[in-house]
Amino acid sequence: MPGLTFTKMHGCGNDYVFLDVFDTPAPPRLPALARRLSDRHHGIGADGLILVGPSRQADCRMVMFNADGSRSEMCGNGVRCAVKLAWDHGHVTSREVTVETGAGVLNMQLLGRGGQVSGARVSMGLPRLTPASVPVLLSAPGPDLTTTLAVAGRRLRVRAIGMGNPHAVCFVPDPLRFPVATIGPLIEHHRLFPHRTNVEFVAIAGTHRGLPVIAQRTWERGSGETQACGTGACATVVAAILERRIPTRSAVVRLPGGDLRVDWPRDDAEVILTGEAVTVFEGRWS
Repeated sequence: MPGLTFTKMHGCGNDYVFLDVFDTPAPPRLPALARRLSDRHHGIGADGLILVGPSRQADCRMVMFNADGSRSEMCGNGVRCAVKLAWDHGHVTSREVTVETGAGVLNMQLLGRGGQVSGARVSMGLPRLTPASVPVLLSAPGPDLTTTLAVAGRRLRVRAIGMGNPHAVCFVPDPLRFPVATIGPLIEHHRLFPHRTNVEFVAIAGTHRGLPVIAQRTWERGSGETQACGTGACATVVAAILERRIPTRSAVVRLPGGDLRVDWPRDDAEVILTGEAVTVFEGRWS
């Protein structure tokens, strides 16, 4: 696609190629384009492709494709960058912004000084804690969507949580030494998850400024291991609260690409995700 203007952005190292389609039509064959642009050796290199454009029900809309070309509902790191791009390009002018995603309309508060946006606080919605809403093929009627999976000679306790997309949270002794690249795809494609799933390998890792710290590595559905996952960080904190692994309803999630803060004030409240949004460079794809 000659002359395709793009912006490369990331949130905690979770990087995407962004296309501004407010005033121009979206290019054709988006799944194939996502694969080409995301290729880290023959393309721009990214965890996926995100289009940002107009919405009939919100200030803007994001449409997301994973690096393998599959469509995803939304991304907690990508949505912050999407709204920063809309701000930087003059499509939104208020710091209180609504954005349409495949998981519904989210409310956001843009952060930064002066006329700059450096991050955002996102109301990510209620965690989805029933089998049909994740989705996961378990029969539990309530929020205890846990099971034990036998994968690659290991038995792992997995908690399924939906945050607009499906997640499988696994508490392990040491995420840094865990074989994420081996176990991650086996759980992603497990028959329990009809739409596949993102997988979080996590452990409680101390405190920071009075808040619990949770170390996390993520195997993302359709993209492989990524530097960060915003919806995964939310799922991880929800799991830690439900299992009483942390004494507060807020936590810092420490990812390979940086830290995210997650707050879940009450069981009937939306999860709040706070983190950075960074523009890396702009260019034209020929």
